[in-house]
Amino acid sequence: MEEENTTTVTEFIILGFPEFPELQIPLFLLFLLIYLIVLMGNLTIITVTCLDPCLHTPMYFFLSNLSFLDISCTSVTVPKLLDIFLRKGQRISIKGCLVQMYFFMALTSVECVLLTAMAYDRYVAICHPLHYAVIINERVSELMATGSWAIGFLVPLTHTVLMSHFSYCGSNEINHFFCDLSALVKLSCSKTNFIDSMTSVIGAFVAFPCFLTMLISYVYIISAILKIRSSEGRHKAFSTCSSHLTVVILYYGTLMSLYMRPKSMQSMDENKHFALLYNVLIPILNPVIYSLKNREVKAALRKIFIRK
Repeated sequence: MEEENTTTVTEFIILGFPEFPELQIPLFLLFLLIYLIVLMGNLTIITVTCLDPCLHTPMYFFLSNLSFLDISCTSVTVPKLLDIFLRKGQRISIKGCLVQMYFFMALTSVECVLLTAMAYDRYVAICHPLHYAVIINERVSELMATGSWAIGFLVPLTHTVLMSHFSYCGSNEINHFFCDLSALVKLSCSKTNFIDSMTSVIGAFVAFPCFLTMLISYVYIISAILKIRSSEGRHKAFSTCSSHLTVVILYYGTLMSLYMRPKSMQSMDENKHFALLYNVLIPILNPVIYSLKNREVKAALRKIFIRK
């Protein structure tokens, strides 16, 4: 990687969704509505968690972090997409593009680690309920959340530094709605072998251990639930982790569809649509999943509305 930065491209053009030229304004209104729903839904979760003392527990502390994370991740990509729809603001500097790429990768990594922390929290709550308050106390939950954010923001640093030294001397059109790593790698005329290797290393040392930890946690959780004799007890135990399990399936399902498919089976148009599911669908569904499936959240919402 001692190649000089002989960049001839000074800016990129993010194409967005040029296949629908006549629908740019309707798409702007649709994505504006989606963005507002994401903001309102996740801010509601954060507000309810802060206002109701009954929700001042590690589980809801992690949920507040997840809601803030969803707002942040959507805010990295959707405002630029809205600008593309409304004002044709497709141009972005190389530095601006790298910053957007870094924050998207960082927030995606934070979510991976945070979901793992939440899985461990549910494992302790169900498999070791008598020791839960000791094992997952306030200090431990704060350290786990802080560690998730710290690890997440460290993970993409190497990718971003390497990409900043790449040369971009061909087309400057990004067939995506934001500066995705895979799209930028395709535009580079530098050797990308090291980037590919770094992606594999991060997958092996960050994503896979997180996935394995969650898998093992849920094996123990399901095993513990099946040992409960009463159907009411089993239902109550499963309801405490079903929301998290649903979010984990959505998270890994979309990311594996986006990044884990063989390159021969990938196209930028398909990647764009899968990325859209991750950027928009999950941040909308998270508040719905946690509010509709959780009695405590619904009770807290009722309390707030009754007071008003």
